[in-house]
Amino acid sequence: MQIPENFQTLFRTSPFLDLIGPIYQSGEPGDLIIGIRVEEKHCNARQGLHGGVMSTLADIALGYNTAFSGEKPIPMSTANLTIDYAGGAKIGDWLTIRSDVQKVGKSMAFANCYFSVGDKRIARASAVFSVMQGK
Repeated sequence: MQIPENFQTLFRTSPFLDLIGPIYQSGEPGDLIIGIRVEEKHCNARQGLHGGVMSTLADIALGYNTAFSGEKPIPMSTANLTIDYAGGAKIGDWLTIRSDVQKVGKSMAFANCYFSVGDKRIARASAVFSVMQGK
């Protein structure tokens, strides 16, 4: 399945992300739009995108955009992640996640993101991160 021209493979990965990927990005770290083509492996028994996959993608989109929002990368850990599902995606859909970093402080950071299939928003998520000082 074709990937939009302005997207490339995510700049950073891990063994876990390799299992659910490929995951794509548009933009630069700190201002990333995350994208994924929904495959069968991402779906629940009803052939819809699994909420757990969406939670993982929210953590990646929010975490990477927040950690790379300053002049140098900020080490942080997810303290809270909340997601609200307002729709769904199915096999073959192109899903994008756009983030908005609200604030990065000395001990905590806050961000929101929105999931879309085409022009339709299907979920929103917010996270609080614990900034790890001196790590």
